[in-house]
Amino acid sequence: MVKIGIVGGTGYTGVELLRILASHPDADVRAITSRSDAGTRVGDMFASLRGHYDGLAFTAPDATDLKSCDVVFFATPHGVAMGEARTLVGAGVKIIDLAADFRIRDVALFEKWYKLPHACPDLLAEAAYGLPEFHRDAIRRARIVGNPGCYPTAMQLGLIPLLEAGAVDSEHLIADCKSGASGAGRKAEVGLLLAEASDNFKAYGVAGHRHHPETVQELQSRSATPVSLVFTPHLLPMIRGIHATLYARLTRPAVDVQALFEQRYASEPFVDVMPAGSTPDTRSVRASNVARIAVHRPGNGDMVTVIVVEDNLVKGAAGQAVQNMNLMFGLPETTGLTAAPVLP
Repeated sequence: MVKIGIVGGTGYTGVELLRILASHPDADVRAITSRSDAGTRVGDMFASLRGHYDGLAFTAPDATDLKSCDVVFFATPHGVAMGEARTLVGAGVKIIDLAADFRIRDVALFEKWYKLPHACPDLLAEAAYGLPEFHRDAIRRARIVGNPGCYPTAMQLGLIPLLEAGAVDSEHLIADCKSGASGAGRKAEVGLLLAEASDNFKAYGVAGHRHHPETVQELQSRSATPVSLVFTPHLLPMIRGIHATLYARLTRPAVDVQALFEQRYASEPFVDVMPAGSTPDTRSVRASNVARIAVHRPGNGDMVTVIVVEDNLVKGAAGQAVQNMNLMFGLPETTGLTAAPVLP
């Protein structure tokens, strides 16, 4: 059994971790922290988990023995994990951070976008980027994994096969992406109120979004030519889901883009390349760790359109984190993650 601690377990990614780990045969959740809800039992906080974590209560971080865990998940705001990483890693504990502390390798770039000094740049240098489809071996060896953002997961899954093949103009990539409201976290904010977000659709972060440098970093690592990306996120009036529509101009017109994606992801358990002409929707992946991809070449011209859908809380966050944990501890990668999507 893997002894698990969760720091910051009262948000959407925290409760999603608990939901997934409740049916994981090798998971033993020993501790879960919350500064504001210490003493509250998990089943009292989240009625959906009644009967799964009897006896487990939230504890104050300072009163929690995380060093006795094998792995600690940080489902916290940016900056928390890096403040505790050195102590935990020094005690032999592995870390999976669902925030951004260990995603961006360039310290100056991280500090520019997140307005925080990095507390442990030496550990940042050794951290693995937690997108298994492209970093599986590094994740297996890692002491620290920076779990990708939800938007970056979708954009990378949709664009990297094209970049690896040198099949597109890498300097003119476009990502038109939409997310459900849970992507903003469990917080009180005017723009997320029912009366504000419902029956509405809007772009945000058009001038710049924190997921942009992370995505470009990873796309560039897979491209032989410079990468430039226009990324526009939007808020959809729904709870869960990412829908990314990606555009690129082909520089190799003879390439069979459908075959390219089918071959690239043939052995990937959580990437479903759909038949030609498909248009996957977000509810087809709801509550699952699967990303579905459809590839189009309108009019058989020189533009390729890639559609990627995922659940932002699962493959875009907690499910991917558990996928990483499985790799780090030598477990079958799919353990605890094979539940079918929820429909309707």
